[in-house]
Amino acid sequence: MTEVAKVDDQLEQYLTGTVPEAPEWAAKLEAYAREHHVPIMEPLGIQCLMQLIRIKKPAKILEIGTAIGYSALRMLEANPSAQITTIERDEQRYQEAISNIAAQGKQTRIQVIFGDALEVGEQAGKSGPYDMLFIDAAKGQYRRFFEDYSKHLAEDGVIVSDNVLFKGLVAAESDQKDRLNKIAGKVRDYNEWLVQHPDFYTTIVPVGDGIAVSVRR
Repeated sequence: MTEVAKVDDQLEQYLTGTVPEAPEWAAKLEAYAREHHVPIMEPLGIQCLMQLIRIKKPAKILEIGTAIGYSALRMLEANPSAQITTIERDEQRYQEAISNIAAQGKQTRIQVIFGDALEVGEQAGKSGPYDMLFIDAAKGQYRRFFEDYSKHLAEDGVIVSDNVLFKGLVAAESDQKDRLNKIAGKVRDYNEWLVQHPDFYTTIVPVGDGIAVSVRR
């Protein structure tokens, strides 16, 4: 390990140590996700997202990629008056999300749509326009998600894309054709497209697995 890598690891450990203790329900979902290999936001990433929500105070949030409902519930924690619409295509995770949201009594605040985000845009759009769009689903489809759902964004809305550093692999182009490097290449292409978008300003924040924050020009 290089000295730079050691410093990076030390900084991440230090910053992670500053993260406030999660509520008991959230800690249980985090433990479940680790045990069952469910991808949820990393601690620094979710804290950054929650802080953006505290600042922006979005009344309506659209999430692409519900998983087990963890991030939707944490976003609602950051702004309890928000209405959240979230989309999940995996039936098991959809059912788990419904159960987890109901367990917290938040089913009137969080609507979960079952289906492929590339196919249920019209249904999701009925609850818009949205003040925030959070993209955290199939990495190879990020550009299509952005293009399809930015039309449901309020004029002063913000779009947040997670995993845009993809385990650091986006920074090192590789000739290897394994699954992770293929995904990293797609995420890299998305980032390049995003930062050059004529209608949005985008900043990539290196917290968690990388968060891109986009606002209209």
